[in-house]
This record gives sequence, C-alpha cells and structure tokens, in this order.
Amino acid sequence: MAVDRNQTRVNESIRISPVRVIDADGAQLGVIPTREAMDRAREQGLDLVEVAPTERPPVCRIMDYGKFKYQQSKKLHQKHTHQTKTKEIRLRPKTGEHDIDFKIKQAERFLKHKDKVQVSVMFRGRENAHKEEGRKVMEGVISQLAEVGKVETPPLEQGRRLICMIAPK
Repeated sequence: MAVDRNQTRVNESIRISPVRVIDADGAQLGVIPTREAMDRAREQGLDLVEVAPTERPPVCRIMDYGKFKYQQSKKLHQKHTHQTKTKEIRLRPKTGEHDIDFKIKQAERFLKHKDKVQVSVMFRGRENAHKEEGRKVMEGVISQLAEVGKVETPPLEQGRRLICMIAPK
C-alpha cells in the first residue's frame, strides 16, 4: 500500500466509478459502483480509501482511514533509527592510571549511546619487546567495561597495535 498522502482520496473525494473494492478483511468484492462501495463502508463504520489510483479501475479498500494514517506516520518515524558508529580509544602500555580511567569513562559513554568501541593499545620502540604490558592494560580495560559492553572480537595483534572490539550489551 504505497500511497502518497497528498493524493490519497477518501469517501466523497473518489469521483471515478466503478472501482475495484477490497473488504476490511482483505477479501475482494470485485468491481462495483463507487456509491455502493461507500454505502458498504458506512455500514461497517469505516472509510473507502483509494489505495491504487493509477490502476484501471482504481483499487479502493474499506478501512479505518485514521488508523491507516497513524500507521503510515509510525512507519515514517521508524526509519530514523540510530546508526551504530565505531568509536576508538587509543592507549599505550605506559599510559597513566588516571588517563586510562578517563578513557574508560569515555568508552562507557559511547557504549551507553549504542556505539561500538575499538580499544587499541599501540606499541613504539622498545615497547614492542614487552607486549605483555599492553595485554595487561587491555585486560584491565575489558574487565572494567564488562558491565556495559561485551567483547565482540578478542584482543588481536595487528602490527604494532593490539586491537579489541567491544559492542554494547
């Protein structure tokens, strides 16, 4: 029922006769004069709504027009859903404890806003020889974010970085 709201004709505004009518239950009533179709709709306490004006004869449906408009507006609003983004927090093995706590608070805010968080620990120079220090930092971050997010991809080494993806719960 892809109907443009500006062109939707209801009851008396349907001037073409005869029309193909579909009952409120979805049963085809066939091609009948517009007057008769409107009388049937009024008997049921419903409206005659033109759903396919380009067809010959036009297709009309017996339905509650107010409910139909409400469902159309509801569908329109459902399209505006949140697009999940990937946010990144970058750390180093020697990052201070307070700085890590600050980054964790940022990550919690991202996860509560339904965004994914990529935690990456970067290694430089001699830090490459002590990757276990970076793993300790990563495990600490993962454990502190456990209540608001779940690990989507476990910590993986990619070159000079240790990367982990955390998704909101």
